[in-house]
Amino acid sequence: MREIHADYDRDTIVVYQAYNDAIADAALKAGRFVPPFSWKRMTWIKPSLLWLMARSNWGQKPNQHRILAVRISREGWDRALSEGVLTAYTPGAHQRFADWEAAFQSATVHIQWDPERSLRGAVLQQDSIQVGLSRACIRDFTDEWTRSIQDITAQIKKIRTLRDRGRARDARRLLPQARRYPVPRDVARRLNINIR
Repeated sequence: MREIHADYDRDTIVVYQAYNDAIADAALKAGRFVPPFSWKRMTWIKPSLLWLMARSNWGQKPNQHRILAVRISREGWDRALSEGVLTAYTPGAHQRFADWEAAFQSATVHIQWDPERSLRGAVLQQDSIQVGLSRACIRDFTDEWTRSIQDITAQIKKIRTLRDRGRARDARRLLPQARRYPVPRDVARRLNINIR
């Protein structure tokens, strides 16, 4: 199953990223991403907190120990989806491999699907989206789309501790409330998103 599940409201959507202290502290102080954040390489944004937790080992990997909840405009998120190209050829999303390859080479946004994770890191039967922003649009993300940045590292540690003590129900209560994000039919077809 491929759907986008996210914490969102009428105007914004929350995506999650993991950084080191220097990048996180500077961003929190400025209210937006500033140096030492780099605009010279692709940055990946993820609406699934549990997928990021699996990727960062719950904020315990080097340079990934500060977990940020970045609230961005839905207009920016929707633009990223509309410009996105899958990182792998998928029949149905593109008619021919050559069409996908040409689109991928010129894409400003890359879309990747990976298995969603449970609270304990188990692979689920649902995929989670990652959106890779290239140098061509990172400035839009940092300077135009970003509405707020929140450090949720302490909350993550509390969730992890509760989980490790066998209190999964209490841990789940601290997770953000994600729901299915609406996507236009043409974008859903191109990004291989299931339509209900």
